Amino acid sequence: MFGRRKKNDSAKDGGAAEQVVDGVGADELDGAGEQQPRRVNLPPAPRPDGPWDISEVPGNPADGRVDLGGILVPGVEGMELRVEVAGDAIVAATVVLGDSAVQLQAFAAPRKEGIWGEVREEIASGITQQGGIIDEAEGPLGWELRAQVPVPLPDGQTGAQLVRFVGVDGPRWFLRGVISGQGAVRPESAGVLEQIFRDTVVVRGDGPMAPRDPIVLQLPNDAQMVPDGVQTEEQEGSRFGGGMGQLERGPEITEVR
Repeated sequence: MFGRRKKNDSAKDGGAAEQVVDGVGADELDGAGEQQPRRVNLPPAPRPDGPWDISEVPGNPADGRVDLGGILVPGVEGMELRVEVAGDAIVAATVVLGDSAVQLQAFAAPRKEGIWGEVREEIASGITQQGGIIDEAEGPLGWELRAQVPVPLPDGQTGAQLVRFVGVDGPRWFLRGVISGQGAVRPESAGVLEQIFRDTVVVRGDGPMAPRDPIVLQLPNDAQMVPDGVQTEEQEGSRFGGGMGQLERGPEITEVR
């Protein structure tokens, strides 16, 4: 089950900038008169291993990465890169590698506060309300959620999809990753996907944005558009070739390296 944990802001935390402390106000007592913890958001923790802000990358940040405007995604041999569309805007990118995938999505965040702790709690609440199961654990990328998400099966019954939600707070941005496939079933085999997350560069921009607004992405000029659900030769053999269920929708681009 999901539970609140006390965290510090040391470099080894790798993300969650929050602390849970004892409340003292009368409005923080439950019906039995017991104190309830309250959350205090702290500044983003150090990120010695990434992901990176555009200002932190020496040289040309696009070298070895696919430039999607709001994020620069590192290229890995054999990967497929897909984008997710909400309305007319591209809001997420998914890297598929074999039988695993990681979805990347960047959001605006407050200047002096990290939001991964609150976001993690909201995700957990939503999944448990749907009948799913959540476990909060400290992984290679910091605190994460390991979830069993209910999904409908072809025979009308309900199954469960295993996913990992990871996140890191940066300067005025927050990067979320959703790891699925074998990388979620066996976290010890997700090293390449975790490194892709670490090596991602976020381009927040200087314009005003409300906290939690998605940082909009754009297609590279030489992107090859492939309709959703259509397999290319390179996609055959991957069980994600025909789509990723509830974790993907809209058009996709395929970048084979």
